[in-house]
Amino acid sequence: MDIYQSKTMSQIIKGNPYVGRGIVTGLSENGKYAAIAYFIMGRSESSRNRMFVEKNDEIIIKPIDEAKVGDPSLIIYSPVRTLGNTTIVTNGNQTDTIYEYLKENKSFAEALRTREFEPDAPNYTPRISAVLNFNNGFDYAMSILKSADKAGSACTREFFEYPSLAGIGHFIHTYITDGNPIPSFCGEPERVKIGDDMNAFLKDIWDNLDENNKVSIAVRYIDLETGEYTQKIINKYV
Repeated sequence: MDIYQSKTMSQIIKGNPYVGRGIVTGLSENGKYAAIAYFIMGRSESSRNRMFVEKNDEIIIKPIDEAKVGDPSLIIYSPVRTLGNTTIVTNGNQTDTIYEYLKENKSFAEALRTREFEPDAPNYTPRISAVLNFNNGFDYAMSILKSADKAGSACTREFFEYPSLAGIGHFIHTYITDGNPIPSFCGEPERVKIGDDMNAFLKDIWDNLDENNKVSIAVRYIDLETGEYTQKIINKYV
């Protein structure tokens, strides 16, 4: 077994009906770009009633039809925010928690120790998060907060820190696959290949997410020399 082997995103997700929400980040093969991908999937009408919208340097999620929104707390949030030399990516409103803690010079881990998995029994959807740091070169950290048992009685918090290696990224997602209840992701974030072409990277993910359940995706490539980025969003239902 080669523990340093990297797979393409299509090799990991193709044929899997439901990986839920996913974050990918890492460094392009040419070493020039920090890459981010964030996608959401949905099985219910409420979950599919969403779209990604670019707002300044953030990405926000908005309902397509506001009349169909029940409880917005778990489906409407800002998955991507920036604070100085840090970019935050998450699958929930913990984006704002991380932002506020970093603004007070506290850490990523300190912020997430105040949060836990989503209160959506019996699934107890994990909260997945990443921060990209550009203070001294580029490195990144990822985290997952998930239920420690079937009853949701306690929270397990896992943190992973990575240096940037050309052509290498990591992929963390909320679920292993579909189920009832849906089984939470387990193990270390999966090691993936990050190419130089943003559009090809996006296509490799979007085209291989389950057609019935994919909802939206955003991909951003940040130029490490200039700090400027290129971004593309796809919304299936808009």
